[in-house]
Amino acid sequence: MSAELSSVRIGLAIVLLGLFFSVGMGISFGVNEDAYKNYVAEGVVAHPELHSATSEDKIWRYAQRAHFHAGGIAAFALGLIILVTLSDMSSRVKTRSSILISLSSFYPLAWLSMFFLSPGLGRGAAHEHILTKMFTLIGVGGLLLGSFFLLANLFLEKFKDR
Repeated sequence: MSAELSSVRIGLAIVLLGLFFSVGMGISFGVNEDAYKNYVAEGVVAHPELHSATSEDKIWRYAQRAHFHAGGIAAFALGLIILVTLSDMSSRVKTRSSILISLSSFYPLAWLSMFFLSPGLGRGAAHEHILTKMFTLIGVGGLLLGSFFLLANLFLEKFKDR
């Protein structure tokens, strides 16, 4: 089994980090959810001109979305990487595809950056911030490109091991 996993080891490690990130966020919510809510409340009070009556709830929801997306996307990516492992792609394409798919673990960090940036910048500015955009682009772009290699192999018989 380790021979089959050697090509996807890096991608697998990144995806597992995404799963552990989700678990860690869930634990931190359970241990001290008030710290998250207080962080938001203090930012909203310090910058009332940037916020509406619904800002606190919406910003708190960004942290929850980071947690939910981290677990869901990592589980989905793990399934795709298992398919990559079982495919007849060349070892080099398996490595690249699994790494690209695993980059989807960066997408939840876009939600987390919006959570941390919104209290001080406002929700709109946090959404447009370069950090948020970068995490979104890496996460979505990696998933789409890595999935392209996998789907092209599975359904069009491309990138085969010769």
